[in-house]
Amino acid sequence: MRSPMAELPVATQASSAPCRSGASRDSANETSPQRRGRASTHHRAQAGSVACEVALSRLAPLLQCETRIRGDGTGANLESPIPNPESPPSMHWLKRLRVDGFTLALLGAVALAWWFPVRGVSAGALDDFTNIAIAALFFLHGARLSREAILAGALHWRLHLVIFASTFVLFPLLGLMLRPLSGHWLTPELYLGLLFLCTLPSTVQSSIAFTSMAGGNVPAAVCSASASSLLGVFLTPLLMSALAGAHGAMANPGEAIGKIMLQLLVPFVAGHLLRRWIGAWVERQRAVLRYTDQGTVLLVVYTAFAASVSSGLWQNTPLGALYVVIGVCALLLAVVMLTTTFAARRMGFSREDEIAIVFCGSKKSLATGVPMAKILFASSALGAIVLPVMIFHQLQLIVCAHIARRYARKRPAIPAAAEDIAD
Repeated sequence: MRSPMAELPVATQASSAPCRSGASRDSANETSPQRRGRASTHHRAQAGSVACEVALSRLAPLLQCETRIRGDGTGANLESPIPNPESPPSMHWLKRLRVDGFTLALLGAVALAWWFPVRGVSAGALDDFTNIAIAALFFLHGARLSREAILAGALHWRLHLVIFASTFVLFPLLGLMLRPLSGHWLTPELYLGLLFLCTLPSTVQSSIAFTSMAGGNVPAAVCSASASSLLGVFLTPLLMSALAGAHGAMANPGEAIGKIMLQLLVPFVAGHLLRRWIGAWVERQRAVLRYTDQGTVLLVVYTAFAASVSSGLWQNTPLGALYVVIGVCALLLAVVMLTTTFAARRMGFSREDEIAIVFCGSKKSLATGVPMAKILFASSALGAIVLPVMIFHQLQLIVCAHIARRYARKRPAIPAAAEDIAD
């Protein structure tokens, strides 16, 4: 083992030489037990120094991991470094809220649709272009999906059942419990949007990113989130058909599933089948293709809100109803995260599995939800229907980033450090 003195400057080593020579002269007069005691103390000090170095080297990746989060299925990059202590307090506040550029772009798309809504022939042309962009988005998602990662976590069926139950059973039941708010605190379109939010599949990218950041079961998270996204193609239209009831703004479920498969699932499968040839290129271009993901979502949001503005929907939407939507979205997220945490612990899952359950079972996908809404609902109500999805998207990023950091800080100590001390 390299001596700690080797790390000192030459001058420092020289200045310490008299001390060492004096110590050697004194040690000659010591008895044998005294020498053994000094040697034992020196050995423990060296062991402690080595243990500290090992612990710091192993904690470094964790500390770096805490400063990075990739976005959800939209591909939004939410990397946020640790705030600079010299930056203004307002900047610290913004970074703690993780108000990223993509969220600001979403607000900009809404404002643009409010002031400059597209109409007539231009609206039809933009709608066709949006459909092509959506197909390209899911083609790229299929090309990014790793088959090996899915197979690694596919056998953990109990974990997947809990996540699917949270996504497609617990959330819809909570949405039904909100029905009394419709007509009193919420407009019918906003309540339909909340129901739609509750039937959406989980995100893929942010579920995996938060699970990794917190030290959870990443292979299981990859498998579960990807399967949830595929199941949503079939379950979301069926659940909406069963839950919407008298709200007649939705298309026929059979026709909707056919359109979703043609526009979302077929490009997704095609991209995944071509992953062998284009997967490496897609991974290399991930930073550039991220803007393709974001641009597609922004395009759909703009067209949805422009159609709502043109139909006069927002003139009949009270401001208080928007505040209620924000409060309900926060309540939904809190109830589901607490329920999944309790269920994971009661069912005896490990800490790593609990993390995957909490983060995969509490997410809803903006990137999947917005294109689905465009297929399922009439364009005049589309803006109000996707609004709860947009609000929930930002809330889940803020809350889950905080929860993931808490999990990471409470990660159990590494046993190998103790072994180094024993040596």
